[in-house]
Amino acid sequence: MIEKNFVPLPKNSEGTIRKMAIEQAIFRRTELLLGNETVDRIAQQRVIIFGVGGVGSWCAESLVRSGIRQLTIVDSDRVCITNINRQLMATTKTVGQVKVEALKERLLTINPSAEIVALQKIFTEETAHEFQIETYDYIIDAIDSLKDKALLIELACQTKAKFFSSMGAALKLDPTKIQVAEFWKVKGDPLARALRNRFKKQKRFPKRKFQCVFSDELLQNRGHNATCGTEQCMCPKAKNGPGDPTLLNHEWCSSKAQINGTLAHITAIFGFMLAGLVIQDATAEKH
Repeated sequence: MIEKNFVPLPKNSEGTIRKMAIEQAIFRRTELLLGNETVDRIAQQRVIIFGVGGVGSWCAESLVRSGIRQLTIVDSDRVCITNINRQLMATTKTVGQVKVEALKERLLTINPSAEIVALQKIFTEETAHEFQIETYDYIIDAIDSLKDKALLIELACQTKAKFFSSMGAALKLDPTKIQVAEFWKVKGDPLARALRNRFKKQKRFPKRKFQCVFSDELLQNRGHNATCGTEQCMCPKAKNGPGDPTLLNHEWCSSKAQINGTLAHITAIFGFMLAGLVIQDATAEKH
């Protein structure tokens, strides 16, 4: 006999309930450390990551494993065989796939309830408005391009969002040298120096302070071949050198002035530290 006040569940409710149960089980150990209220607070944060290569991909994974449910990932590239040595979603099976799509697929196997928005776009002066960065709680910069990185720093510092930035992770070997400092206090990093010089030259400065992950180690490339030399290389072949306007996409390899060596343990630590800064801030008691 059906009670008068009985309201049947929607047809898809069983799947929703199952997803909720799975999500609760995933974060049992997180709750044990942080408490239920904090885990709920983390889940409510909206995060956007610009650049999901060697640094950004590991950051994204760490955030999702730590309970971030609302994550937007931005990158214009496809997986190249030369990415396999350091990028999370890059494997021999994903070569040629759009990076953000390959990463999104992986992240959803970690938490099927996560809301992952994958944008195959490039952040530039022309496209900056499309990302609505002011709507996010956290903005993470893992961009390589000096010009676009400077623009993101400038615009992100005009929002109320917490902003964290990665400096250069290439030409590093020693994980113990990786550290965090406020942007104007970063020492020994060529990318930070170039950014500061750019701001000073243009007389346009970030509106507020922000934390950066960096290493003051600087090695030299010992090898000579920067490209893979196989048909599995996804980098566009510019006929007229870097910046060739005939390129049909925005993939970075051929537009870089120099390609430097990188290692997974360094780029991953950079990414994990960025994620750690987000989680540490999200867990702090807000007054």
